[in-house]
Amino acid sequence: MHPLLFHVGSWPVHTYGFLIALGFVCAVQIIQYLAKKSSLDAERVQDLVFSTLVVGFIGARIVYVLTRFSFFTDHPAEILKVWEGGLVFYGGPLLAIPYVVWFAKRYRLPIWRLGDALLPGLTVAHAFGRLGCLAAGCCYGRPTGNDYGIILNSELVDPEFRGIHLHPTQLYESAALFVLFAALLLIFRRRKFEGQVMLTYFMAYPIIRSIVELYRGDTIRGFVIDGVLSTSQFISLLVFVVAFAVLIYRLREVRDE
Repeated sequence: MHPLLFHVGSWPVHTYGFLIALGFVCAVQIIQYLAKKSSLDAERVQDLVFSTLVVGFIGARIVYVLTRFSFFTDHPAEILKVWEGGLVFYGGPLLAIPYVVWFAKRYRLPIWRLGDALLPGLTVAHAFGRLGCLAAGCCYGRPTGNDYGIILNSELVDPEFRGIHLHPTQLYESAALFVLFAALLLIFRRRKFEGQVMLTYFMAYPIIRSIVELYRGDTIRGFVIDGVLSTSQFISLLVFVVAFAVLIYRLREVRDE
C-alpha cells in the first residue's frame, strides 16, 4: 500500500488518483492513434473520450456509493473524494455504453469501427486503475499462505484481513488487462471485420473478471448466490452471453454483405 504519492505544496497527490489520471492519458493517446488508423474523425473521437470519461466515472462512483450506502448516508461529504479510491468498474459501462451509442448516432460515427478504436485504450486505463486499487488498499484478495501474498492495513480492508497475507488480486487483474491490451492490438491489425476488437474485449474481460473474483476477499462487492456467485461474476456472465450473441449476429451480417 502507498495511498499518498507526494505533496504539491500542501496539496496531497493520492496514488490512486495519479494512476487513474496516468491511465487516462495513455488511453487518450492510444485511442487517437487507433482512430486515425480507422479513418475516424479524430476531433469527434477526442470529444467523445473526454465526455465518456465523465459519464463512466459518475456511473462507477454511483454504484460504489450504493455498495456502501449506509456509510455514505452518515458521511455524505465522502462521496466526492474519488481520488482516495472507490469505483465499481461495471458501473462505468452501465452509463457509458448508452452514451457512446447516442454520441455515435448523433455524429454519424460508425459504431463497430469506433468500438474497435476505443476498447484497447479503455483496457490500458483499467489496468492502471487496478494498480491504483493496490495502492489504495481496495479490491483486495482472500488470505493466502503463498510467499507472494501482500499485507494491507487500509481502512477499506475488513478488520479480520488486516495484517495477514492476501492474494494480490489487483495485480492479477492488472497483469491480465495488460495482456488483453496486447492481444486487442494484435487483433486490431489483423481483424477480419469491424467490431472484432470490441466483441473480443466484451467476451475476454468477463472471463478475466470471473477468475479474479474467485480470489477476491472484499465482501462489499456483494453476491447473487451467497459465497458461490458474486455480483460481478453474474454481470460478467450476462455480458459474455450478450457479446457472444452479438458476435454471431455480426458474423452473419458480415457474411451477407
